[in-house]
Amino acid sequence: MDIGPLLVRSVVGGLFIGHGAQKLFGWFGGPGRAGTEAMMDALQLRPAKVQALVAGLGEAGGGALLLTGLATPLAASTLTASMVTAIRKVHLPNGVWVSNGGWEYNAVLIAAVLGVAETGPGAWSLDRLLGTERRGPLWALAAGAGGAAAAAIAMAAGARAAGAAASAERTDGEAVDAARGDTGGDPTTSGA
Repeated sequence: MDIGPLLVRSVVGGLFIGHGAQKLFGWFGGPGRAGTEAMMDALQLRPAKVQALVAGLGEAGGGALLLTGLATPLAASTLTASMVTAIRKVHLPNGVWVSNGGWEYNAVLIAAVLGVAETGPGAWSLDRLLGTERRGPLWALAAGAGGAAAAAIAMAAGARAAGAAASAERTDGEAVDAARGDTGGDPTTSGA
């Protein structure tokens, strides 16, 4: 009986569905959309509204794909992207251990989903039922590379948007300062 892949897919996929629901709906004690948007903004992942939606949908959707064993390499890639982003933007400065807020748990999840991509989702999966199962070391490597690339793109886009927002804020502030100094020769506002 092929229960190992089903067990991993059920636990890891189910937990990712929960994490996505936390971000999207505030379920299970999560922050909901507003809280997730604030977190994305603080992490300079902008536009925060888009990044929050993509993160929530990616985790819930990727978790659902993994849980059901459908499009398994795509599920692994999507979930890897989420975890690579979390490592880079939140956990990396804290070191390895999760007890210190480190990236240990994220790395375990990446290993689990890429392991499923390599071994396949197993007999109890929609991929097997539909005859669409794709597995093996090349599929796992592709899923990992795709996830890392997607994370890099999301972070680069967020940094670019954050830089543009900071530049706009400086420009607006400079315009306000210039407007305060510009009296148009009016002696009542120039302090003369």
